[in-house]
Amino acid sequence: MTTTTASQQAFEKLKEVVPGGVNSPVRSFKGLDQAPMVVDRGEGDTIVDVDGNAFTDYCMSWGALIHGHAHPTIIDAAAKRMRKGTSFGISTEIEEKLASKVVELIDSIEKVRFVSSGTEATMSAVRLARGFTQRQLVVKFNGNYHGHADFFLVKAGSGVNQLSESSSAGIPPDVVKHVVSLTYNDVEGVRDFLQKNQVACVILEPIAGNMGVVPATEEFIRMLREETAKQGALLIFDEVISGFRAGIQGAQGKFGVRPDLTCLGKVVGGGFPVAAFGGRADVMDYLAPNGPVYQAGTLSGNPLAMEAGYQALCMIEQPGFYDELERKADLLTKPIAHYIEEQGIDASIQQIGSMFTLFFGRRSVSNYDEAMTLNVPRFAHFFRHLYAKGVYLPPSQFEAWFISGAHTEEHLLKTRDLVIAYLQEYLLTN
Repeated sequence: MTTTTASQQAFEKLKEVVPGGVNSPVRSFKGLDQAPMVVDRGEGDTIVDVDGNAFTDYCMSWGALIHGHAHPTIIDAAAKRMRKGTSFGISTEIEEKLASKVVELIDSIEKVRFVSSGTEATMSAVRLARGFTQRQLVVKFNGNYHGHADFFLVKAGSGVNQLSESSSAGIPPDVVKHVVSLTYNDVEGVRDFLQKNQVACVILEPIAGNMGVVPATEEFIRMLREETAKQGALLIFDEVISGFRAGIQGAQGKFGVRPDLTCLGKVVGGGFPVAAFGGRADVMDYLAPNGPVYQAGTLSGNPLAMEAGYQALCMIEQPGFYDELERKADLLTKPIAHYIEEQGIDASIQQIGSMFTLFFGRRSVSNYDEAMTLNVPRFAHFFRHLYAKGVYLPPSQFEAWFISGAHTEEHLLKTRDLVIAYLQEYLLTN
């Protein structure tokens, strides 16, 4: 990098009119002692800031850009669609095409409804579950993030013997009193809770991506499926991150477990603001206009976004797509993981396909309590070090890195060498 003057000036102007200068908090680089990036453009695996500095991008719009930035197929199709009009608030044929593609690819989804954000998808899925089961109690898990709907913002540690408390100002206690947050991957503790309480639904990230990449264990997933089925509760997979990322059927394809409802986002929109929730037809038909559970959105099913998503899903069906994506990820992750193991460094890489996290301060992470013991200052130093060398990571120790089909071997190997070189220095200072 040569200078960040333009980025800093742009950010100062943003702060005058946008709270904190950002429209989503993690973009502020809080705790990193680093001025936030202000991006100008992207192409392939590279983004360029307003100063003209180029970065190999491992955030990829938080996993959405599985085909990379500005993929010609997606851009051309969206541009062609845009010339017909940008929004109607009326049904269009492209909605059916994308919906049919989702239903075709994910076995557990018989019907699907599109929305504009992951928060809308998870919020609506839980409302639907409560309406369908005519129950109130929702179980979620510490360290799983399901967006910023009021009832999801429950403090970690809330449990059966504790009154649930919100983790944000502005949320009345009554809003979260019917939500319990339990320990992720705690098979026996969660089983005991479910057997003693009538719940509307259990919602989880089967592959957590917001405390770093932390997968559920197979035993945990299968216990949840078994116990919810026994009592008529709904099992909701939040696959906003892992859907079409962990594989063509997402995490549920990896685990071989069918949830009742699935929430999708990121990849399903092809880089546009699209999310969805879908599942069993009898449950989905409980939505208005068929049923009594209300959900609506003016921009839901926006034709530009539907076109981009349709093109993105058609491309992931290409033979060998996921094998090649994982091969590219392994070029970066396997040598780093080997070096960590060989040198006995207090760090680890956790990976599912083309998503992974390099953790500092632990040899493994399986739940939120363990994630809270990570060496966050070390990550901040690591982030600044790679940023200065033209590598952009998600700006938090608790997020996933993503490989796209556009990442080049040259950039992957260069990043590999930079990380190993940093770990060598890390060994000398710890």
